[in-house]
Amino acid sequence: MFADNAWEGALLDDPQTTLQPEPQLRGSNQSGMRAWNERLVLSILRRQGPMSKADIARVTGLSTQTAWVIIRALEKDGLLEKGKPQRGRVGQPSVPMSLAPDGALFLGLKIGRRSSELVLMDFVGKIRARRTLIYRWPTPGSVLEFAHGAIDAVVAEVAPDLRSRIAGLGVAMPFQLWQWSARIGAPATDLAGWETLDIRAELARAYPFPVFLQNDASSACGAELIFGDEVPAGDFLYFYVGYFIGGGIVLDGQLYTGRSGNAGAVGSMPVRGEDGRTVQLIERASISGLEELLEAAGRPAESLWETPAAWDVDAAILDRWIEAAGQGIADAALAAVALVDFDAVIIDGSMPADVRRRLVAVAAARMRSLNLSGVGEPLFAEGSLGPAARTLGAAAIPLSERFLVDRNGLLKPA
Repeated sequence: MFADNAWEGALLDDPQTTLQPEPQLRGSNQSGMRAWNERLVLSILRRQGPMSKADIARVTGLSTQTAWVIIRALEKDGLLEKGKPQRGRVGQPSVPMSLAPDGALFLGLKIGRRSSELVLMDFVGKIRARRTLIYRWPTPGSVLEFAHGAIDAVVAEVAPDLRSRIAGLGVAMPFQLWQWSARIGAPATDLAGWETLDIRAELARAYPFPVFLQNDASSACGAELIFGDEVPAGDFLYFYVGYFIGGGIVLDGQLYTGRSGNAGAVGSMPVRGEDGRTVQLIERASISGLEELLEAAGRPAESLWETPAAWDVDAAILDRWIEAAGQGIADAALAAVALVDFDAVIIDGSMPADVRRRLVAVAAARMRSLNLSGVGEPLFAEGSLGPAARTLGAAAIPLSERFLVDRNGLLKPA
């Protein structure tokens, strides 16, 4: 696959190592399964961290010989690297294997309704470069110009011997963007070009690596699944509060995107409005609603987009918005839990951490105040990636598609 490294003979594992079982991730010792087994080993190391060769064999269920052959191949390809030997109580020291940061690089392009961002991410999830464009609304021409310029600039900064390790570009954006012109205050003619533009194919023609496309909220959910600090086991519903609220669904530990790639479109869910009438969640729990409240009161709203991690907004207006958004999310979560017995509800967004914390607390409290007869109350938790979630999710698309275990297999490179 990539570079060539030496490999030493196998060493005994550390008897003190405590491993988390992976009952749903089992390898195969049959021929023809090498691609799956390689992804399996990489997925285990990403999830559980460095471990010895013998421990990898035990956790994956592979025979020792099969596991060591795979580890040797991955190390030879530059995807794994040895750590410092660790001596246990008996036997030879154990050498942990871990993901090599330079093993593969990924580009992620997030196209939003107020900004676009491009990042370069390494194999362990560290962002190595970033470019951002803020606009009033996203015209196809301005976004493509930014994307090409940012990709060219970022790739030029990569060491020449590492450029061949760029494994793909993921694009995360709202689907059917041309239909949102009225809601974001843009002339319909400025967004009309999105209806005919195949941005994945357009970018794929310009670069030697595969390009993938995914809904932006689903991408944020995927990023939480891969990089989140404390991702709950089992099934969870994910809300991402951006300019418009969106969401994602995780079933059996895998991102579920549905037939059209738009599963988890929570913004369209009917909830109670301020006057008791039914409205869509997008009207109750989107940052655009906070922007409208600020502008109506003659207060500045620029910090919502310019400094998403540190808002400078009127406290009373923010309190009003958090209350409305929390109630709307609670209503939507109850409807969702009635259909799918979600273990948890995760809320994240392009907002400061303290605002997110308050929003989660309000949503959980409002959920408990609803009639929960016949349904189980899910755990409410904060997401851990904040404003970076959608861009990280974009870069994680080629990571997942090319290197990790993925039961969905829905994304296809252009």
